[in-house]
Amino acid sequence: MQKNLGRLDKIARLSLGSILLSLAAAGIIGVWGWLGLISLFTGIIGVCPLYSLLGISSCPVSKKSEQ
Repeated sequence: MQKNLGRLDKIARLSLGSILLSLAAAGIIGVWGWLGLISLFTGIIGVCPLYSLLGISSCPVSKKSEQ
């Protein structure tokens, strides 16, 4: 699968995922916090399946790949 997450998007997903998982593990926000695993996983691998379905990419495109 082709990466479709840019640097800022990856940082945001990793941060959000970590925060949600921490809050869920501490019992502050409940079971919904474990959805942070999805955000954390997509941030680590650099691919968002939903972005792929919608044709969105926040990954910068190099000039060589456009030619």
